Amino acid sequence: MPDKKVHQKEIDVVEKARGFWEDYSKPITYVGSAIIILFAAWMVYKYMFKIPREEKADKIVFVTQKYFTEFTTATDSAKILLATKVLNGDGTNPGALKIINQYSGTPAANLCEYYAGACYLHLGQFAKSIQYLKNFDANGATQIESRSLGMLGDASAELNKNDDALDYYKKAATVNGKDEFTSSEFLFRAALFAQSTGKTKEAIDLFKKIKTDYPLSQKASDVDRYLAKLGDFSE
Repeated sequence: MPDKKVHQKEIDVVEKARGFWEDYSKPITYVGSAIIILFAAWMVYKYMFKIPREEKADKIVFVTQKYFTEFTTATDSAKILLATKVLNGDGTNPGALKIINQYSGTPAANLCEYYAGACYLHLGQFAKSIQYLKNFDANGATQIESRSLGMLGDASAELNKNDDALDYYKKAATVNGKDEFTSSEFLFRAALFAQSTGKTKEAIDLFKKIKTDYPLSQKASDVDRYLAKLGDFSE
């Protein structure tokens, strides 16, 4: 008897499975086929379009990177010419703007957003600087993210967007709190900006934060002098 019951249960399971397949075979087949087609399409896109496009952009951006490196270390008299080459190329090689336009979505184009933002900041085109820097994604690279946010602060300050500027400086200081040099530098810049825009209490709080969080930093040694000017003599 037990064997018959087990056998009957097995038959019931098979019948239910057969009924389920009869009812849902077409939707399952359609969904499965769609998944296979989508996967195949993604593989074609990835290996025949995305990767080759990224590789081409990486090769093209090399000269732009070279000009930007020269731009960052050049004297002021040479910076304007180099910034122009970074943005527009040199007549033979494309610049950052063309790479952004033709290779959007690639790592090279993303990096060019940063280059363009930095160059426009130096050229005094602050709205354009903000536009490109906002499009830049540091992808977890904290030092370059801090610099990007700091430049957004500088451009916003030049446009008298004081609240935005102060917010960007403070964000630049908190991207990587363990980076004593960068964090103290941008906290100091935020404090100075708060002071210059009449936000005395916030300036005092920011100067004190440097002393508390980064007591061994170079900026910490200057804090007491600024606190004294602001009328705060507390330890």
